[in-house]
Amino acid sequence: MPTGSSKRRLTAGAALVVAALVTTTACGGGSDDDSKGAGYNAAIGKVANQSAKKGGTLKFVAKQDLDSADPQRAYYGFAWDFMRYYTRTLITYDTKPGAASNKLVPDLAESTAKISDDGKTYTYKLRDGLTWEDGSKLTSKDIKYGIERIWATKVITGGPGYLKSTLDPKGEYKGPYEDKSKDKLGLKAIETPDDNTIIFKLPKKNGDFEQMLAMPSGTPVKQSEDTGAKYTQKPFSSGPYKFENYSAGKSITLVRNKNWKKSSDPVRPALPDKITVTISANLEENDKRLMEGDYDIDMNGTGMTQSGRTTAIQDHKGNVDNMQTDFVRYVALVTKTKPFDNEACRKAVFYATDFASLQKTRGGPVAAGDVANSVFPKSIKGHDDYDPYGVLKRSALKGEAKKKADAESLTKAKAELKKCGKPNGFSTKISARTNQPGEVDAATALQEQLKKVNINAEVDQIDGADSSSITGSPSVVKKRGIGMTMAGWGPDFPTGQGYAQPLFDSRFINENGNYNESQIDDPKIDKYFDDAIGTVDPNKAGQIYTDMAHEIIDKAYWMPFIYEKNVSWRSSRATNVYSSAAYSGRYDYISLGVSDKK
Repeated sequence: MPTGSSKRRLTAGAALVVAALVTTTACGGGSDDDSKGAGYNAAIGKVANQSAKKGGTLKFVAKQDLDSADPQRAYYGFAWDFMRYYTRTLITYDTKPGAASNKLVPDLAESTAKISDDGKTYTYKLRDGLTWEDGSKLTSKDIKYGIERIWATKVITGGPGYLKSTLDPKGEYKGPYEDKSKDKLGLKAIETPDDNTIIFKLPKKNGDFEQMLAMPSGTPVKQSEDTGAKYTQKPFSSGPYKFENYSAGKSITLVRNKNWKKSSDPVRPALPDKITVTISANLEENDKRLMEGDYDIDMNGTGMTQSGRTTAIQDHKGNVDNMQTDFVRYVALVTKTKPFDNEACRKAVFYATDFASLQKTRGGPVAAGDVANSVFPKSIKGHDDYDPYGVLKRSALKGEAKKKADAESLTKAKAELKKCGKPNGFSTKISARTNQPGEVDAATALQEQLKKVNINAEVDQIDGADSSSITGSPSVVKKRGIGMTMAGWGPDFPTGQGYAQPLFDSRFINENGNYNESQIDDPKIDKYFDDAIGTVDPNKAGQIYTDMAHEIIDKAYWMPFIYEKNVSWRSSRATNVYSSAAYSGRYDYISLGVSDKK
């Protein structure tokens, strides 16, 4: 899943502050002030400020809006986290801290699937008392219709395509808006024999199928309330909250859905009376107001700015958590943009990049994370320390040894430029999102590094909310001349398929909402996915994904540079706060409550 900056470069003074931050956070202990905010790292692996108190207003701030409020269109991780307030799925992730959250638990369904037909048929019975926000009964047909919307790619753009490719690999169904059947429920792979039963029939078995159903794209939609492309403006709620107001790019207000029944929902505690989101692109001001108590949580969950985290650590250490996320920060090398259609030109970028410098620019090992060498995060089977470009070795060096290794790497970069017929370098563009902390800074730092081998990379700054239609559109990428895209990615679900297929499988390249930003069209890569998905042995699948990761790095399609960490704020009034592995280390929003007791 994708993520959503200040243009200011990291000065020498700021770097010293970050170094101090490393020292401070490494201690982990606490001062007397820690108790005011439950303690440093109190929401890592455990619940901070546990409480069953209901009422009050939970106040989020966000630098970037949801990519879509429509559950079938959304693909940002923070949007998926937020959507559990007003959407429900057959199954969902457990509301527990850390890795325990990866467990799938029943939501709309009474239990996880009854699986038959050698792993190709999944049957669910629905709970009693399921309702829409108007009080009408939620049925199996509503679930089928919501899932069918994924096929309507002319109207419903941007969301994940796993269910579509798994249930209809030949692309025979055209979606409900072009459906010729009277009830618009013509997708043959899903059967609804009665209002309380839904059956999925897979053409081929896929061990990750229930993981796919847990994503918001598996959310029911009431057909009479479906407004197509406009559905994002006010989705119809099946959860404990409904939209009171949504002003795109400005604010969101959710209030209680009085027709939701707690007896039908074992997952959601629904503690606050109201949930508000204020959207502001002023990152430093957002951090300041978080620390002043005007807001409780940063909805985007990508961490505080350099100035914000320094102040927070120094003055409010008990209110921060140093999150290890499952996100990888990377640069996609666009294979359809010249000269990156040439492997040697792509390799030149790998050799010319100073990964340790990019890490420092983003805040160092504590605030940014470890230098990355694998396309996979460490939590996914497929990750290893394969390092053909010497990234880890070079990044670990200091002083003269580092200077010597960097010089040798630049020599290798120049040799690759000769191989690809560009001995004097070339010009290109690198896109970076202005509302992702450190992304423009990192792109600017990379720009300076590449100049050393005469690769002149103009930084093309974009709003993250528009990335689906800019870097996610191959035609727009071509028109703008973008050769490199800087972004971040976390698992849609915790397997190689759930992390990597949208990034590297040619069958996932879309005209809009495309996340195979390198536009990799490699039959060998596609076969790796087919082979891994076709095995029931997770260790065997993991080895296949490891081999695939090596192939991607060897061909320099996609350049990871950070396994992301961040420093996140939680207010003293926020209750039931914990980091959820299911949401890539972000706080689990559905469990949050508020208490005005300081």
